[in-house]
Amino acid sequence: MRKAILLAGLSTLAGCNFTPKYVQPTAPVAPTFPEVTTGSRAATEIGWREFFGDPRLQAYIAAALAGNRDLAQSVARVAQARAQYRITDADRLPQVEGVAGVTRTRQPLNALGFPTGGTGTDTGTGTGGTTTEAPTSFTFTQYSLGVQVPSYELDFWGRVRNTAEASRREYLATVEAERAFRISLVAQVAATYLQIRAGEEQIALAERTLTGRREAVTIARKRMDAGVTSTVDFDQTRLLVTQAETQLAELRRTTAQSENLLTVLIGGPIAGPLPAPRPLSDAGQFTGIEPGLPSALLANRPDVLQAEQRLRAANANIGVARASFLPTISLTGLLGFISPALGSLIGGDSVQYRVGANATQPILTWGKRSAGIALTQAQADELVAAYQKATQTAFREVADALVARRRYIEQITAQQNAIEAQRRLVRVARLRYDNGLAIYLEVLDAERNLFSAEQQLLQLRSAQLQNDVSLYTALGGGLKEVSTVG
Repeated sequence: MRKAILLAGLSTLAGCNFTPKYVQPTAPVAPTFPEVTTGSRAATEIGWREFFGDPRLQAYIAAALAGNRDLAQSVARVAQARAQYRITDADRLPQVEGVAGVTRTRQPLNALGFPTGGTGTDTGTGTGGTTTEAPTSFTFTQYSLGVQVPSYELDFWGRVRNTAEASRREYLATVEAERAFRISLVAQVAATYLQIRAGEEQIALAERTLTGRREAVTIARKRMDAGVTSTVDFDQTRLLVTQAETQLAELRRTTAQSENLLTVLIGGPIAGPLPAPRPLSDAGQFTGIEPGLPSALLANRPDVLQAEQRLRAANANIGVARASFLPTISLTGLLGFISPALGSLIGGDSVQYRVGANATQPILTWGKRSAGIALTQAQADELVAAYQKATQTAFREVADALVARRRYIEQITAQQNAIEAQRRLVRVARLRYDNGLAIYLEVLDAERNLFSAEQQLLQLRSAQLQNDVSLYTALGGGLKEVSTVG
């Protein structure tokens, strides 16, 4: 009966846990997004290969997920956190060590043949020409073999369990951080690629414009040589050429720098030919997505989940700090064999065992333990605010992308109308100049404005596509079909 009561008491103590009950903080965001999209599927249900319709972009993303060095570091950090959690969790079980040893002891004897506490030397005395040696010391050897538990804490108050739980939550937070980095990498590769594609199309436009303007310079020179126009008109024609040349050089510089960045993102040059890219105006660049509700967003965004895991870790650390007020009880034990002869080491008469227990209870720590609880509570409060800020950031990023998506459509439509009007102005200005009704400055302004409007349209299309990428990744898309980093 006493044993049953003791076991019941130990079980009750082992079930103690001083960690406060975790309550997920309220997300301070609106219940719905301010804008909607025409898609019918959630971003998390669409893999990046399905979402991105450009085959060349798909090749770049696959290369980045396989070879990006920053991602490789992130994966290594996950492995480190997992190993650290396993180390901490192993403390919940007793550590068993194998022990074996041999000792050789020399013990001095007194005049009566009993061991003494001093150090003796072998000497002898005798008479009649004979010497009788009396032993002054003896030596013996002892062998031992067994297993031992050096120290095992009985986790009555949940200190070890909560320490392991905090380590596990930190590991899971690292996993979410790595997932967030993968999404960010996909978005960065896509954005850089779209910048390159916009630069290439702008370069092509600048080259076509430059060719036409050089032809106009040739005609203007002939008109000047024939005395039809003045040098002013010729110089103004040259201004259009220099404008196009300057813009072309700038576009080539920025595009080349974007290409260098893309090479770093994908981990190095890609061997072999790449698929043909799609033009920016291609309607099949991306798949339509539906943003859903903010509650679903909070369950899919890795950065939000990372913040929550870190908060759970802090919650477990509060339990560790509270348990420091109670005694720490540890057990030690040894079971094995000991014998003065190696041949008779393993046997029933040689069995030895040792069991011990100790308890420690801090008495006077000058407020150290109370400060530890205050510290862990303050850390938890900070992480509550961090979690709520992460939810607000996620909501804002999606809301911004949704608003921008609608406004970009309006901007592009307006810009296309402006280009058509500007082209008409160029035709009228040229006609008026050819008929002597206007000076060439009117033509110069009209063509310069047309070139700027066409470049701006390409920039708007690139920005629209990059915003679609931002919306996809802000909703937690981009994790499916992920390759393992080498």
